[in-house]
Amino acid sequence: ANKGIGFEIVKRLCKEFDGFVYLTARNAANGQKAVERLEALGLHPRFYQLDITSQESVEKVREYLLQTYGGLDVLVNNAGMLCERESNPTPFYEQAYATIETNFVGTLRVTRALFPLIRPHGRLVNVTSEMGESAVLGEPLRCRFTHPGLTEETLVALMNEYLKDVKDGCYADKGWPVSLSAFRTSKVGVTALTKVYAREAVRLGKDDVLVNACCPGWCQTDMFSQIK
Repeated sequence: ANKGIGFEIVKRLCKEFDGFVYLTARNAANGQKAVERLEALGLHPRFYQLDITSQESVEKVREYLLQTYGGLDVLVNNAGMLCERESNPTPFYEQAYATIETNFVGTLRVTRALFPLIRPHGRLVNVTSEMGESAVLGEPLRCRFTHPGLTEETLVALMNEYLKDVKDGCYADKGWPVSLSAFRTSKVGVTALTKVYAREAVRLGKDDVLVNACCPGWCQTDMFSQIK
């Protein structure tokens, strides 16, 4: 959350949320600079280093929140990446793996760890994208992603299936997106994951916790400014 949409979310929460607001970032120096920018505006966020691709890092955050506050009220999963550019020489499978690992698996990793800590009347918000609407999938895949009985385990299997199809070079034939394929697929996964956790909230008796996804629309951020 040291820049882009995440930075603006932290800024708004600092203005409107009556509680402690944490900005997290993988790079501690960048995170601290972002906090200083907000402090210059008279706001008072706190910082905690977090790498959502590391289970150890996620567990440290969980333990810190549990020991310091006993839980949390609002969790916003905003971290994401887009590396699919014509100028990127990295093999496409590696690009796809990195994108799914950060955008989907990272979001899942954080949600698994922190969702149980969300207090009554709390909020879980996953930032997804209209570029990842289920309509970007072929019909058979779309039916599987939107099935009301979809589970976390089945969803993870679907995302692994995508990576296998990329590795085998048949992802387009199987009905996965072609343009910005990995980014779109990762966000399809995040939206589906949100629905899974909304059902999980009811199952766990946490139906007073609002679970939703939001699509901010096109924003002039570093990530999207390089897309032509």
